[in-house]
Amino acid sequence: MLHKLNPPQQAAVRHLDGPLLVLAGAGSGKTRVITQKIVYMIEQAGYDPRHIAAITFTNKAAREMQERVGHLTDPARLKGLTVSTFHSLGLQLVRIEHAALGYKQRFSILDAADAAKIISDQLGTTDKQEIRNAIGAISRLKNDFISPDAAIAQAQDDGELRLARVYRAYQDTLFAYQAVDFDDLIRLPVELFEREPDILTKWQLKLRYLLIDEYQDTNVCQYKLVKQLTGFHGKFTAVGDDDQSIYAWRGANVENLYLLKEDFPSLEVIKLEQNYRSTSRILKAANAVIANNPKLFEKQLWSELGIGDPISVVEMKDEEHEAEMVAMRLLAHKFEHRTNFSDYAILYRGNHQARTIETQLRNHKIPYQIAGGQSFFEHAEIKDVLGYLRLIANAKDDPAFIRAVTTPKRGVGNVTLEKLGGLAAERGTSLFEAVHLPSFETLVQPAQYESLQTFCNFIDRIQGRASREPAGALLKELLAAIEYEAWLYETEEPRPAERRWKNVLELVAWFDKRAEENGDTLNDMTQKIALITLLEGRDEEEVDAVRMSTLHASKGLEYGHVFLVGCEEGILPHQQSIDGGMVEEERRLMYVGITRAQRSLTITYCGKRKRAGEWAIVEPSRFLLELPQDEIRVSGRLAGKRHQQVSREEGKAKLANLLAGLGGKGS
Repeated sequence: MLHKLNPPQQAAVRHLDGPLLVLAGAGSGKTRVITQKIVYMIEQAGYDPRHIAAITFTNKAAREMQERVGHLTDPARLKGLTVSTFHSLGLQLVRIEHAALGYKQRFSILDAADAAKIISDQLGTTDKQEIRNAIGAISRLKNDFISPDAAIAQAQDDGELRLARVYRAYQDTLFAYQAVDFDDLIRLPVELFEREPDILTKWQLKLRYLLIDEYQDTNVCQYKLVKQLTGFHGKFTAVGDDDQSIYAWRGANVENLYLLKEDFPSLEVIKLEQNYRSTSRILKAANAVIANNPKLFEKQLWSELGIGDPISVVEMKDEEHEAEMVAMRLLAHKFEHRTNFSDYAILYRGNHQARTIETQLRNHKIPYQIAGGQSFFEHAEIKDVLGYLRLIANAKDDPAFIRAVTTPKRGVGNVTLEKLGGLAAERGTSLFEAVHLPSFETLVQPAQYESLQTFCNFIDRIQGRASREPAGALLKELLAAIEYEAWLYETEEPRPAERRWKNVLELVAWFDKRAEENGDTLNDMTQKIALITLLEGRDEEEVDAVRMSTLHASKGLEYGHVFLVGCEEGILPHQQSIDGGMVEEERRLMYVGITRAQRSLTITYCGKRKRAGEWAIVEPSRFLLELPQDEIRVSGRLAGKRHQQVSREEGKAKLANLLAGLGGKGS
């Protein structure tokens, strides 16, 4: 099995004695190493699969890994193997240890909209930017493993103190709702393991070897979890690439790669530098750009796939001209090389750059897909159904109660809900429980009281069956009882109503399938969906279309031919990153963009671009000056800038030689 791997890959698979860091350059076969290592551990090293956990960052990566391992050995031998995302593993931990954490078994996982509603109430504002800022700041505190009390103690000014108090109130509200958010799925287990060494020992004995993919993307909290689970002996393989660390803005900490050396002195480091994706020219360009960042681990990507076409760097008049040129060049290249549309990708720094390109692709009848389009679980009709399921799983889930009780409408208006909310707050109880309080009947009209009683009794009845009966059948019964299909057709035009009902039926079919395959109940499925919703939408279907994507969303993917657009100062590197001293991360983003290309790469920049409705002259990105001159074809102002740069460097070299010569004569 190992003869298909190159020598460093083989060494990485065989190393089991202690902590291992595999520095895997772009396209160097890191997934192959992880999957082969899992099989090697089970078949050759005698590991029980129940004691191995492979941890990724996305559901898609976890699925791909599971499938690839299944193709390498008899699936029966993999029984008990854990292949999951960090957050899925966290969910498993919280589920099993819920009592020690003070949670009931049927806790809820709040999505971003629910979290925003709670934060909005606590801030006393509906200002979306202020709410977003608070959510982001609280998320960073959790990722850095800073508790509300610590945040209050560390606050440097009134603004930080206010935020820390909102964080405290937010956590109290979550606990009262018996709910957790995305970041809690890692934070709570780490907190528990610090507090309860016996529980930690139990999990260390269960998960005796960890394989961590995309290690450079871990945050402080995730690194703590890895350290806790692997204990002193450090039985783990961390696979990562410091040159592709591009998620600092969401808490990822590239320092975690460097901390491994300190925390595990016996750490072995193996570099994977042979690239199986790109031509030599593309790799030379990537190596030249990233060489300008300081490094703890030096590496040089190389390839046996031939030298390849020169990289084109082209100046455009403006963004309209840029978008039209990309469409024309793409069609001409496709015609000449008889390729598919799906062989092409157009990558950009920010989503705002996509609109102009989309228009030109449509004008030229070029099919395209945008990465990160609306997730299936983000559709209103799916969120309506999930509101019911969340409430059935956890009657304390107030946001779910409000969504379910108002969809379809039951004659329960905002005034009634405000009175119910006031009573619930006064009594320290959930909205659902407040409906049953004797004093509630005196606060509202008889018709509304009756409607709410009927609604809660219905939820109670389903709740009693949700942990026993198959998910699909029970969901169908629920949809029939609330007459959701009829309500859709009453409130929508026929075509959108039909489309939305089809989505609901697709959800039902999926529930049916999962119930049949895994015996999942409604409660099981509700928690799983909450996590899927937070991690990512459904995979894009494999259709013959050009892929449009931000650079961040393109990481881990590869395309035959790449157009990297908008390479200008202020866009790539982004102005906020320039102002905030984050240019090194932007350079890593450029490196990620270059290394997505397999055979050809075209980079574009504009002479002028509209900013806030006004035309502004823009400068080519500093990263374009770092590209190796002999590997690229340049047009526009950049050619002159490169000539000036080369002339200056030649002048410096001549002066240095002259001085050296003078020094030699004098000695």
